[in-house]
Amino acid sequence: MDCGLNMENLSFQYPAWYLFLCAALGLAYALGLYFKDKTFVEQNPNLHKILGLLRFLTVTILATLLLKPLLKSLFTETKKPVVVLAQDESESVAAAFNEGELETYKTGWAELKANLEQKYEVKEYAFGSSVREGVDFELKDKVSNLSKIMADIGDLYGNQNLGAVVLATDGIYNQGSNPLYAGAKLNVPVYTIALGDTVQKKDLILKRVFHNKIAYLGDKFSVQIDIAARNAGGSKTNLSIAKVEGKNVRKLQDIPVQIDKNDFFSTREIILDADKSGVQRYRISLGRIPGEATVGNNVKEFFVDVLDARQKLLILANSPHPDISALKQALEKNKNYEVKVDYIGKMKANVADFDFVVLHNLPSNKNDATAVLNTLNSKKIPRMFIVGAQTDLGKFNRAQPLLSIQGDLRNTNEVQAIVSPDFNLFTIDEDLRNKLPTFNPLTAPFGEFKTRGDAQVLLRQRIGKVDTPYPLLLFGEENEVKIAVLAAEGLWRWRLFDYMQFQNHDIFEELIGKNFQYATLKTDKRRFRISVSKNIFNENEPVIFDAELYNESYELVNGPDVSLTITDAEGRDFNFTFNRTSNAYTLSAGVLPVGSYRFRGTVSLNSQKLDYNGQFSVQPIQLELYETTADHAMLRNLSKEYGGALFYQNQLAEMGNTLLEKNIKPVIYSSTRTRSVMNMKWIFFLLMGLLSVEWFLRRYFGGY
Repeated sequence: MDCGLNMENLSFQYPAWYLFLCAALGLAYALGLYFKDKTFVEQNPNLHKILGLLRFLTVTILATLLLKPLLKSLFTETKKPVVVLAQDESESVAAAFNEGELETYKTGWAELKANLEQKYEVKEYAFGSSVREGVDFELKDKVSNLSKIMADIGDLYGNQNLGAVVLATDGIYNQGSNPLYAGAKLNVPVYTIALGDTVQKKDLILKRVFHNKIAYLGDKFSVQIDIAARNAGGSKTNLSIAKVEGKNVRKLQDIPVQIDKNDFFSTREIILDADKSGVQRYRISLGRIPGEATVGNNVKEFFVDVLDARQKLLILANSPHPDISALKQALEKNKNYEVKVDYIGKMKANVADFDFVVLHNLPSNKNDATAVLNTLNSKKIPRMFIVGAQTDLGKFNRAQPLLSIQGDLRNTNEVQAIVSPDFNLFTIDEDLRNKLPTFNPLTAPFGEFKTRGDAQVLLRQRIGKVDTPYPLLLFGEENEVKIAVLAAEGLWRWRLFDYMQFQNHDIFEELIGKNFQYATLKTDKRRFRISVSKNIFNENEPVIFDAELYNESYELVNGPDVSLTITDAEGRDFNFTFNRTSNAYTLSAGVLPVGSYRFRGTVSLNSQKLDYNGQFSVQPIQLELYETTADHAMLRNLSKEYGGALFYQNQLAEMGNTLLEKNIKPVIYSSTRTRSVMNMKWIFFLLMGLLSVEWFLRRYFGGY
C-alpha cells in the first residue's frame, strides 16, 4: 500500500476579500505606531520601516486568524489487489497426504504466497469447522464447510479490490450447502487446488445413525443405521451394536449383512431398551472385510440421555379453541413434556396427576372450576391462566394473586406484545424481542389492568400505536407455587403469523418454550449448584460450567474459591478452579476427549462444606470419515462457474504464474483532511518570532 500527499489549499469561513481588511488593519496599526514616532530619529533611517513591517505582519496575521482559515490536504492511497488463499484443514484432507507429500505441498504453498506477494496483497485463511485467518496445516478439523468460506470471503472483501480466490480442498463438504448453489457474492475468479484421491477403494461405511437424543426410562427407542459399501460386492459382514459402560463393552445385538453389489446401500432399524437413567453411550460397528482400505468409518458412537421422568402437562379448557392446538403443538416439541388436553365440562383427567395445568378461559361464566383450583392449591401444582371471552373476570381476580382486571368482556382490545425491559426471570433472545411486536394482535378485555403482589411482567400491551403499561404476560409465586397469566387469547394467530413470515415456528415455540420452562421448573433450594450447558457435547466444543453460591439469607455471593473435579470413565481426575463473574462463577474446561464424565464441585462457606455432583458425555464427530473420495468434478464446476480454473497440488507454481499474468489493476483511494490553521504550532512560533524581533530592536536601539 503506497500513500502520498498530492496537494494542499487554503480556505476561509468568511469571504476572501476580508483579507484586504486584515491587511488594512495591520497597515493602520503599523502607521499609527511608527509613522510620526521620533524615538529612533538619530538611528538608522530604515529602522522605522523595519519595525513597522514587523508590526504590520504581526497584526495582519492575527487578524487573518480571526477569519478561521482551514488548510485542506488531499491524500492518495494506492492499494494492491487482494488475493485470498484458503486452505481446507479437515481430516479428510489429511488422509490424502503422507508425510513427505505434505511437506512438499507446504513448501509449494509458501512459494506460491511469496510469488503472489510481488504483485498482490495476499490474505490466508484456513477453513473446516470454522473460518480463521492464517494457515497452520494441522488438518484436524472434524467437518468441512465450503459454502461458509465462500460466504465469508464475500462478506469480508466484497467492497474491496478483490482480484481472485484460491481454494485448496478435496471438494468434500459435510456441513453447509453445495458451494455451487450457495450464492456467494463473489465477482472474481475462483481457482481451485484439487487435493485427495478420486479413485473409489474397497470400503464399508457407516454413513449415518438416526436416533432420539432423549429417551425415557422404561421406554423403547428406535435407531436407524445407514450402511454403504463400495467395490465390495459379494462380501459378508456383521453389524454389531454394543453399550459402553466405563471400560466394559456389552454387546446387545449382532446382525449379519450380505453385500450383494459394488454400489451398496441399506438401512437397518434396531430397537433398544432405555433401561438405565443418565447419559448412555452406544457403539455401532461393521466387521472388517478382506482388502478394505480403511476401518475408521466402520465404527460410530452415539449418546442418548435417558430421563427417569417426564413432566405431565394438562391443558384444561372451558371449550374447544384454536389456541389449544397451537399450545399443544409447541409444547410437544419438548420431549420432556407429556401433554394432555381436556375440557372441564367432560373432564376425565385427574388434575392431581399433573405437574402443570393450563386453565384456558377458566374460571368461566358457566364453570367456576372451584374443585380444580382447590386441588391445584392443595397439591401446590404450578398453573397458567389464559384470559378469553368466556372468562369470568371476577372469579379470575379471586383465583390468582398476580393480576386484577376491571372491565367488561363484551368490549375487547386488539393488543400487540412488547417485551418489558425490566423483566429478569429468564433471558429473551434479541431476535424474539425485535420481531414479536410485529406479530398479529391478540384479543384482550377492555378495562383497567393492575399487577398485584410480586408479579413480574414479561409482555405489555401495545394498543394501536400506543405502548401501554397494561400487562399481557406475567409471572409470580404464591406459597412457593409458580403462576403465569396471559391476559388475552389468540395465540394461534402468532403461530400462524410466524410461519407465514419466516416459514417456521421458531419464534413462537421459543416464547412458549421459555415460558413453560420457567413456570414448570421446580424450585431448587440448594445453596450451591452447578449447571452445565448440556448433557452431551461434541468433541470439538468446549465444556462450560456455571456455578451459583448462596449465603444463609439466600443472597448470591462469590467470595470463596470453588473447585471442580472432572473424572473420566477410567477414573482419572482433572482438577479446575472456577473463575468469578459479577456475582457467580464460570469455568471453561476446554475440549475433552470422547467419553463419559462425572464431575464434583466443592466450596466452603462460613466453615460449612457444600458440594454438587453431576455427569455429562462427549461424543465423537466422525463426518470426515464417511466420505473419503475426493470430488474434483465439483471443484472443476465451481472454478468454471466463477471464471477460474482447476489445478492439482503439484501445479502450485503454474497457478501462481497464471495469477501473476492477470491484469488486475490496483485501486487509488483519495481522502481529504481539513485542519484549522490556528492549531498549527509554526504559526505560534512565527508570531512569537515577529514580536520578539520587534521587541529586541526597540530595546537595542533604546526604544524602551
